[in-house]
Amino acid sequence: MSHENFKPVREAPRNFVPEPFAYHEVVELEVDDITNLGAGVGRVDGWVVMVPFALGGERVRARIFRNRKNFSEGDLLEVVRPSPERAAPKCPLFETCGGCQYQHLEYSAQLEWKRKQVRDLMKRIGGIDCEPLPTRPSPMVYGYRSKLTPHYEKPRGEDFPIGFVKAGRRSELVDVPRCPIASDAINAALPEARAALRARKESLRRGGTILLRDAGGKVCFDNSAVVRERVGKLEFEFVAGEFFQNNPFILPEFAEYGAAEAAGPRFLVDAYCGAGMFALAAAPKFELVEGIEVSEKAAECARKNALINGIKNCSFSAGKAEDIFAGVAGKFPGAETSVLIDPPRSGCDASFIRQLAEFSPAKIVYVSCGPDTQARDAAELSRLGYRLDKLQPFDLFPQTRHIESVATFSRG
Repeated sequence: MSHENFKPVREAPRNFVPEPFAYHEVVELEVDDITNLGAGVGRVDGWVVMVPFALGGERVRARIFRNRKNFSEGDLLEVVRPSPERAAPKCPLFETCGGCQYQHLEYSAQLEWKRKQVRDLMKRIGGIDCEPLPTRPSPMVYGYRSKLTPHYEKPRGEDFPIGFVKAGRRSELVDVPRCPIASDAINAALPEARAALRARKESLRRGGTILLRDAGGKVCFDNSAVVRERVGKLEFEFVAGEFFQNNPFILPEFAEYGAAEAAGPRFLVDAYCGAGMFALAAAPKFELVEGIEVSEKAAECARKNALINGIKNCSFSAGKAEDIFAGVAGKFPGAETSVLIDPPRSGCDASFIRQLAEFSPAKIVYVSCGPDTQARDAAELSRLGYRLDKLQPFDLFPQTRHIESVATFSRG
């Protein structure tokens, strides 16, 4: 490979692999696409180079900082020819803070890219050809996050950043005094939270996180406090530090979609039910609803939420989702039941998938924050006799690479 006008900036790190590029060599390339981590991908003399914050269709100059086995990585130095979809980031820390990946990409293009990513993962990992529906947009593309958890490290000297992991690093923090994707209430409360933490800096023996949970415009700092949020016509209480979707602007549409997709059979089982959002939203469409949650605190909140909203056909119990079907099968015939699952990012346990298929529900609605693990589980469900009928991405996290995807399965 020939690379002109190369001048090393400084000595390479000891573990730097010197081929095919020298350390800090400057290359120019056409960017063909972006990865699911938000990096632009192109080639130099046939060799793949990844450049964070470069967009598909752009020509860029990049400075190489790492050569891996099959590709190299470079820092973006200059956009020689910008994409028409390039946008001006609203955060001065964009490209430094690792919290957002797409502030430089027009919102309509973010939605299309996320749809493409869901489709490609389902094909590559799941082996299933399915054209996803257009990504449902968030009504708010900034100022939407109702939960923020800034990190801090054990204090060392005067420098005491409170914020998020730096882009391209595993642990180094960047100080974040304001976050434009967080709600106005959180940003108003953030200076107070940061000042309170700094005031007790000398007593801190280890790093950690602080919580800012915006529930109905009131910000809670206590992980164990019970807070209340409205989703459409329903009220939900939940523990501030536990899981509850943190884009309240899109939640009514999201919950209603999951409920509508599950509708048809007489009964619903909501596994991984949390505080009961999907179960209670779907209750009017079913005779009986059973919710299962591994956290007793969350299950207790779900029971209370049924009372708060006057919903009498839902019951909730704490237990592992992997063990639910022995009890459920005695009450709900599989052929007359829908199962809605919303597992963690790691997806479903293999034994759970087997038990689910043995229970043989009429429909499965799989809500996922990890389209890669959803695709993996879809392949297993397909092998066990289920057909993927519909794939609907939702953008709960604008400006970031994160995607929610709802897959609807029926017996093949």
